[in-house]
Formats: sequence, C-alpha cells, structure tokens
Amino acid sequence: MAALAIAAEPQSVLACATCFGKSDSDLAKAMNWGILSLLAVVVFVLGGIAAFFIYLARRAAMTAGAATPAAEALPETSEQFQR
Repeated sequence: MAALAIAAEPQSVLACATCFGKSDSDLAKAMNWGILSLLAVVVFVLGGIAAFFIYLARRAAMTAGAATPAAEALPETSEQFQR
C-alpha cells in the first residue's frame, strides 16, 4: 500500500523552456536552430531532386530535337513512286 501511495502522489513535472514559455533561453534557441537546420536539409534534398528532373527533361528535349531529321532531308513520297 505504501508503494502505491508513493506512486500515486502528485509530483511536479519539469517542462522544457519552450513548453514552459521562456522562449529566450538557450534551450529554445538551440531547438529553433535544430528545426531550421533540418528544414534546410529537406529543402536542399528536394531541390536536388527537382534539379535532376529538370536536367533530364532538358536533355531529353535536346536529344529528341537532334534525332529528328529535318524536313528537307526526307525524300518526298511522290518522287519515289515516279522513279
């Protein structure tokens, strides 16, 4: 019964500076820098992926333009049948 009474006794809870409301403490500043650095990593990775797909699209367009023969180089079908 004594152990149950000790476990059920209300105790004070220690909150971090952000939860407690002291936003100018070193802990709150460090957490803000941590959030910003993780956000920067995510933006950098997504930017790299987007840049890669833009590169692929440009290269595909350039390759498709070079592989298509010009209209002047193609023989006309009517001349082929007349010969």
